[in-house]
Amino acid sequence: MMNTILVCDDDREIVEAIAIYLEKDGYQVRKAYDGDEAVKIIEREEIDLLIIDVMMPKLGGVEATFRIREKSSIPIIILSAKSEDQDKIFGLRVGADDYVTKPFNPQELLARVQSQLRRSQILSRPEASERYRGIYVNGGLVINDEKKSVTVDGESVRLTPLEYSILLLLMKHPGMTFSSSQIYETIWDEQALGDDNVVAVHIRHIREKIEIDPKKPKYLQVVWGIGYRMEKCVRNEDFLQHKKTVPKELSKNNF
Repeated sequence: MMNTILVCDDDREIVEAIAIYLEKDGYQVRKAYDGDEAVKIIEREEIDLLIIDVMMPKLGGVEATFRIREKSSIPIIILSAKSEDQDKIFGLRVGADDYVTKPFNPQELLARVQSQLRRSQILSRPEASERYRGIYVNGGLVINDEKKSVTVDGESVRLTPLEYSILLLLMKHPGMTFSSSQIYETIWDEQALGDDNVVAVHIRHIREKIEIDPKKPKYLQVVWGIGYRMEKCVRNEDFLQHKKTVPKELSKNNF
């Protein structure tokens, strides 16, 4: 069945260019030129994925994403000329599934569209949505947010609430670098005022618990002078296709 993708950008040339690539790849395309129009289309039509720009008149992409998330769980990819991590984090926190910075390679955008649609189709299965909702997998590291549990290679790991919250934040955005201030403000929900050492101590404790060799970490990496990131081991949306890397608790059903 042909997937329908809504492309929203106030630059009509960008919309047309993206539509050409999507249609060549076999997708049906709907077009919108501001966030308010995109919201209305999604309310009345069957849309499988949204690609939306951040900066637009009337209603921007982030605000539109926030409104859409109140009623729909369709995959959303945000486009923006901005490349700062804080912009990416803000878009992801309000409900976007991915973030592409302009200018972008059309083939990369197509790959991200395919990835998000595949992930959405897996999670839309009744048995999968019930079993895998709130579970984040990266290599042998698994967080079950419903149970508030963490395992590494099938072994349970005990974390403090703050350690768990930090790890969950990084697991939700593998490959993205967070500064100490961004981590502090997100987890502690207050302005960071020279609290780099507080975050560093918690990061060190997490690494001691999840890494085989904390001095040569596989998962939690320090990006010197910038912050911390969760190194990608296996893409989250592909973990069902790599069952040999999934702990026994996640591989009881066949999909």
